Amino acid sequence: MFFGLSGTGKTTLSTDPKRQLIGDDEHCWTDDGIFNIEGGCYAKCINLSEEKEPDIFRAIRFGTVLENVDYNEKTHIVDYDGTSHTENTRASYPIDFILNAKIPCVGGHPQNIIFLTCDAFGVLPPVSKLSPSQAMYHFISGYTAKVAGTEMGVTEPEATFSACFGAAFMVWHPSKYAKLLAERIEKNGTSVWLVNTGWSGGGYGEGERMSLKYTRSIIDAILDGSLKNTPSVNNELFGFEVPTECPNVPDEIMQPRRTWSDANAYDQAALKLANMFKENFKQFEEGSSQVIIQAGPNVF
Repeated sequence: MFFGLSGTGKTTLSTDPKRQLIGDDEHCWTDDGIFNIEGGCYAKCINLSEEKEPDIFRAIRFGTVLENVDYNEKTHIVDYDGTSHTENTRASYPIDFILNAKIPCVGGHPQNIIFLTCDAFGVLPPVSKLSPSQAMYHFISGYTAKVAGTEMGVTEPEATFSACFGAAFMVWHPSKYAKLLAERIEKNGTSVWLVNTGWSGGGYGEGERMSLKYTRSIIDAILDGSLKNTPSVNNELFGFEVPTECPNVPDEIMQPRRTWSDANAYDQAALKLANMFKENFKQFEEGSSQVIIQAGPNVF
């Protein structure tokens, strides 16, 4: 099960020929398992190609609604690389347009929960293992980053925090939802991971976006259980465990500090992001347990 804000890769990573797709966005998690309640997908299609995302590419056919895309008015050929309207181009289609969709859209309890973030500052590792308390902290935080071109007025990386990855829809204190999630995790023995689909080797404008190929390999390693048994190191600043090896991913990618040409610049960027987490979480400290509060970055 993936959690994440817009642009973090939920649709892209959940749509995979090796796995059946239960749903793209809205789901319920009951005592019996999970099920989808929307019946369709809403995929970003900027720079879409059949080579990179074959299932989404092939799902776009008669009956699909395209939004904000560039196309030739005479031939109706779509230019998925075009950005004349916005980079936030979309395709909306029924879930059964995906060849390996699971119909009916019902499944058991998830063995792994993956929080997706697009860290445009190039600080977070491509994958981290979260403890139950860290899972609650990062669920409440709901972090990602906007980059230039995705929204009007955004000219440089901008941290975004949305409680429970959907603050606008939450009526209770976020810690209540975090507690419900923690109970489900404990009851079902679910592992929780933080996966960064953002930048590596530097922030936006200096580093490069994480390779989709590497991210898919990380997801595969999470789901087949192999990542649980790989060596890891503790990230002293953020506190989570960082695997140092992953099949089909270069070792140097796994620890972001090593990908920066200037290690001191990385340390400064990491401390800045950690302070953003701490500052954002102040609004939730009242109503959150000390266990959750102390699961945040080690900034004093």
